[in-house]
Amino acid sequence: MKPHEYAGYDAIGLRDLIRTGEVTATEVEAAARDALQKANAEVNGLALPLFTPALAHAPDGPLAGVPFLIKDSQPMAEGVPFGLGSRALRHVPARHDNDLMTRFRAAGLVTLGVTTVPEMGLSFSTEPVKHGPARNPWDLARGVGGSSGGAAALVAAGAVPVAHGNDGAGSVRVPASCCGLVGVKPSRGRTPSGPDTGEAFFGMVCETALSRTVRDSAHLLDAIQGPGVGDKYTAPPPSRPYAEEVGADPGRLRVAVTTRAWSGVAVDPEVAVVTAEACGLLSEMGHEVTEASPAIDWEDVLRAMVALGAASAAHPLVTAPRRLDPSLLEAVTRRILLEAGEMTALELMGAFDAQNRVSRSVGAFFTEYDLLVTPTLGQPPAPHGTLRYDDPAHTFRTWLESMFAYGPFTVVFNVTGQPALSLPLGRTSGGLPVGVQFVAPYGREDLLFRVAARLEEAAPWRDRVPPIFAGNL
Repeated sequence: MKPHEYAGYDAIGLRDLIRTGEVTATEVEAAARDALQKANAEVNGLALPLFTPALAHAPDGPLAGVPFLIKDSQPMAEGVPFGLGSRALRHVPARHDNDLMTRFRAAGLVTLGVTTVPEMGLSFSTEPVKHGPARNPWDLARGVGGSSGGAAALVAAGAVPVAHGNDGAGSVRVPASCCGLVGVKPSRGRTPSGPDTGEAFFGMVCETALSRTVRDSAHLLDAIQGPGVGDKYTAPPPSRPYAEEVGADPGRLRVAVTTRAWSGVAVDPEVAVVTAEACGLLSEMGHEVTEASPAIDWEDVLRAMVALGAASAAHPLVTAPRRLDPSLLEAVTRRILLEAGEMTALELMGAFDAQNRVSRSVGAFFTEYDLLVTPTLGQPPAPHGTLRYDDPAHTFRTWLESMFAYGPFTVVFNVTGQPALSLPLGRTSGGLPVGVQFVAPYGREDLLFRVAARLEEAAPWRDRVPPIFAGNL
């Protein structure tokens, strides 16, 4: 299998070729390694050299033989070092597989490497001092979003069909928007975060992946969804596999749309137009589309994220197996350590109260509407250096304010727990990808996949590939 042939298939396409014997898993892996080496030379999305051999995996899982990457965001796979994008964390091997990695292996995914993240995963740009910027295959001068930026760059460049990501404020949906991909954030509790973490970022982080097709995202979520042993809480189980929702009739839906950011920041007109066009498609399909928005107190969103985010981000640093050198941390991370150390229990409880208020308001909104449509990002993919995590002038709050000025729409649904996905439904006049976000009531990923599949059929994006693409390198 040649790289240009390989890059043209999504994960399910490759899996089916292997199942029918048209190619072997060995041939697919060889093509993936070639594609990864060539694409990474352009986009800089790998945090470590490729694994040789690939990590152990089941030969007969539902995604057996599909090349895959994991994100450098936490201890994932036994013996594999993780670094959270930081120069201060070096050669720290995971003591065991986490629950998610166990499921990736059981699915038969062929894990070949680790992708880059911004330090601590706390940015909508993937430009860590440790690795340098991950570059967007649509325009190498622009960023890939964050924090699952290395993963997004390599999936968009055709190096792998799917790659692990997690989403705590938009960290899958934002890179998906920047790179022209499908990015799903499941409902809170849908995917496991154990055994070492009870609830990642107080339940605001969900584990998932980036892909190029809706069906790949559905099949992958089928492979990893469900509670882990001892999980603090879980999402209601789906009535049937998500893969069966792809192509199913969503019925006539009450759809709300807004292109106004709850923070009041300006939204790029081209981004707003793409969102309106997506709603036009939904209207043509027979859905009832209304301009409406949940009542969001943006100050409560920030209050929740500042306190809960600082406490969560500081924890792995203060509990690291060896003492860290603060001079090797980037400026905002050092500030987080300081602020978390000064935080009181009452401040933390105030953040939980703020989270509760936002969650109640959004939950009430979804008693009246089946779907909310917004832009994913407020702007097109930003040039490198737009967001400056290593700027000592920032407090954690001012950092979050600058990040959410760029991406104001995603974080709310990490605070509240509803499932959301980004679809690559448009482009700017300059050819850059624009994502549209779809949010459903809690536990209704099935509805998202039904709608997403209809939109993928109505406005297909699969043949839209960036200038940097493994099939052309």
